[in-house]
Amino acid sequence: MDPRTLLRQLFDAAIASAQPARALAPHLAGLAESTRGRIRVLGAGKAAAAMAQALEQAWPGDPARLGGLVVTRYGYGAACRHIEVVEAAHPVPDAAGQQAAAQLMAEARALGRDDLALVLISGGGSALLPLPPDGATLADLQTLNRALLASGATIREMNTVRRHLSAIQGGRLAAAAHPARVLTLALSDVPGDDPVDIASGPTVADPSTVADAQAVIDRHRITLPPALAAALQRPEAESAKPGDPRLARAECRLIATPGQALQAAAAVARAAGITPLILGDALEGEAREVGTVLAGIARHAARQGQPATRPCVLLSGGETTVTLAQGLGGRGGRNVECLLASAMALQGETGVWALAGDTDGVDGAEEVAGAVIGPDTLDRAAALGLSARQALDRHDAHAFFEQLGDQVITGPTRTNVNDFRAFLVL
Repeated sequence: MDPRTLLRQLFDAAIASAQPARALAPHLAGLAESTRGRIRVLGAGKAAAAMAQALEQAWPGDPARLGGLVVTRYGYGAACRHIEVVEAAHPVPDAAGQQAAAQLMAEARALGRDDLALVLISGGGSALLPLPPDGATLADLQTLNRALLASGATIREMNTVRRHLSAIQGGRLAAAAHPARVLTLALSDVPGDDPVDIASGPTVADPSTVADAQAVIDRHRITLPPALAAALQRPEAESAKPGDPRLARAECRLIATPGQALQAAAAVARAAGITPLILGDALEGEAREVGTVLAGIARHAARQGQPATRPCVLLSGGETTVTLAQGLGGRGGRNVECLLASAMALQGETGVWALAGDTDGVDGAEEVAGAVIGPDTLDRAAALGLSARQALDRHDAHAFFEQLGDQVITGPTRTNVNDFRAFLVL
């Protein structure tokens, strides 16, 4: 089989394993019968609309009992009969997201003890729920998001800040729904699968503190807009903590994770006669550095037969970061930057191919999931007059792979279990 074709099959298998239609149905048993009051579906994330659609189709009771609202990224909507779907901007929030977040809070506050808030959460929800704290504006949150994205902060660090500068995240949505029962069904897109980091945890208790958020801001030299700096000093900036009685009836279940996606890809590899080795589902660090390390492991497998003998595929997930140098910022994303660094480190190593992509179909701000490299990548680039070093220095990997014809384009996948990387050694 062509190596590029096999890599794409592995990626597609990872995405398919996390489709809401497959992952959500097993968690619905008994909900209709155990709920005497209303059932309101609330949600946010890149997969939220697909989750809402799957919920309606798999609901074991009368679907007319379902109602509510979910917000998803532009282009990621799905047709629903009973649940309203709103599309908004990601990764920098917009007014549509702010309005949807306010509506979700209003829906939650209207619930009573006999009601059920069925909350559908997936990656991307942090930006899709931009509800500023008192005294701050959407423009302030937009400035904050841009600064966080360029800072090199990890997703855990970014969400620690977001939870303390939000009127809906950090457990506040579940607190607003009290005393109703709250059941969150979440697709994990974060290293470690901690629910507090998925969409910045709108329905779960947050053990981090304002001091932790301030430490992230100081460590990455982020300048807060004055209104957000003032908001962080007020008592209400503290998120809902473990033991908060308002969260006593709140439960969160993970219905799909990055680890499960890697296992799905591993099964496809075995069926093709390729030995899979999962390096981990929570790899973090600067994208280009992770790419260099992964290339070194693949080269060692090719030359020394360790940590696996060829034919093998080295699988990993997680979320890398890209720290943008001031004044620079081409058409890049963390996956293609990681992959470009890998290509440079491999220097055309015989028998090594790789694919890196975001399972939501969008790497960075481009409607491109990722890219693929092979032993001929740098030679073909040189023949076109392309410099891999210059593209990496400019954070311009999307343009580099576009000119090579090596982009991986999936369109909206309507799911999100973080990044996927596969290094194939033949």
